[in-house]
Amino acid sequence: MIQSMTGYGKTTGTYNDKKINIEIKSLNSKYFDLNMRMPGFYRENELTLNKKLSKLIVRGKVDFGIYVEMPPKSNSAKINHEVVTTYFNDLKALSSSLGVDNDAKLMELAMKMPEVYSQEKEELDPEEWKAVEVMIEEAVVNFQEFRKREGEALHQEFSGNINRIGELLTEVEKYEGERIETVKARLKSNLEEKLDSPQFDQNRFEQELIYFIEKYDVTEEKVRLSGHLSHFLDVMKNDTSEGKKLGFIAQEIGREVNTLGSKANHQEIQKIVVEMKDQLEKIKEQILNTL
Repeated sequence: MIQSMTGYGKTTGTYNDKKINIEIKSLNSKYFDLNMRMPGFYRENELTLNKKLSKLIVRGKVDFGIYVEMPPKSNSAKINHEVVTTYFNDLKALSSSLGVDNDAKLMELAMKMPEVYSQEKEELDPEEWKAVEVMIEEAVVNFQEFRKREGEALHQEFSGNINRIGELLTEVEKYEGERIETVKARLKSNLEEKLDSPQFDQNRFEQELIYFIEKYDVTEEKVRLSGHLSHFLDVMKNDTSEGKKLGFIAQEIGREVNTLGSKANHQEIQKIVVEMKDQLEKIKEQILNTL
């Protein structure tokens, strides 16, 4: 069953008072293009996670984010007493030499100097990452379900377009006899005008007629086009979504429709070909968003 490259999945969980939100979004792309955002203490697992997501998501322009709300106590930074003392003493010595005496102001300045606050680097608990991986898997499942639902809509749309082209193909048949008679009458008229004689050369006419009938015969194009339409519908039923293959089949459908149009030599058939092309363009637009 086909799937859309557009997807969205989200999950929320907690670990040791941390609230963890995981979100996955994707749009169409020829390749797997990942933009990943996560806290620094998870970065050591970034490469492994990238490989895992590439296998599960396959293709698309993907935004993946892990957002963590830390408990209040973990947000507190420690004051580096030695650094603050050094800054304060240096400022006090400078202010004394200038005849200024305002310890409160000096302390305020000292607290704004570099490296006054220090934050201990948080080490990643392996158990925490295991919990996060479970959440990631849940988000991916939600993401894939979204893709499948969108794929069902694409399947219905493709089926409608392909079946319509098939209906149009059957309409060509009712104009083929008329088309041959039109070609036949045109050839006869042209030959009569060119021959400076009331005597008509029946042999030449038959030779020209055979040549043009073969030239404008569309039997092979109709057979191939019908085959491509059936192939397209069959590929949509495969267990895995194969958007690229559907794109190749659509190209083959386009070739046969173009050839049919160039050989048509009939106004009503040309109208049918134009509608076929319209249906095919709708297919091509949606294939760009098919996994």
